[in-house]
Amino acid sequence: MRTLSLLSLGLAAGLAAAPAAEAQIRNAPAPRALEFAAYIFAASNVCGYRIGTEQFEALLAKQNTRAEDVSPRGPFGNRVQTMFALMSNQMALNREKACLAVAGEYGPEGNVAQNVLLPAAAVAPAEPGTPADKPAAPPAEAPKPGQ
Repeated sequence: MRTLSLLSLGLAAGLAAAPAAEAQIRNAPAPRALEFAAYIFAASNVCGYRIGTEQFEALLAKQNTRAEDVSPRGPFGNRVQTMFALMSNQMALNREKACLAVAGEYGPEGNVAQNVLLPAAAVAPAEPGTPADKPAAPPAEAPKPGQ
């Protein structure tokens, strides 16, 4: 009789914990969503593009995926990292054509989606009032010991 009650208590405890465990289980993103994320990350890496966060997240949302899921620390980040490495290596073999193709698909005037990949940030200009071709002044000499 005592064994039966322990068994039933264990079963009841297990059933009580089930809803909490179910809330954490998520379906894996579609393979296409993982490939898309890896492609965008690879293009950013190889070509130096910035990722338009809002547009990227919107395209992932259309595929029922969140950016947190495909990020390197996300639950599916390892899968994306593997594809990312392969795609980056392939893009690097013919960088110029790959970067033009990716910009044509996801750049500011992309034919698949616009502004997912943005041009690299421009280099910050020199300090105001300092001509770019004028060398910076050498640092002042430190006083010598004993002076």
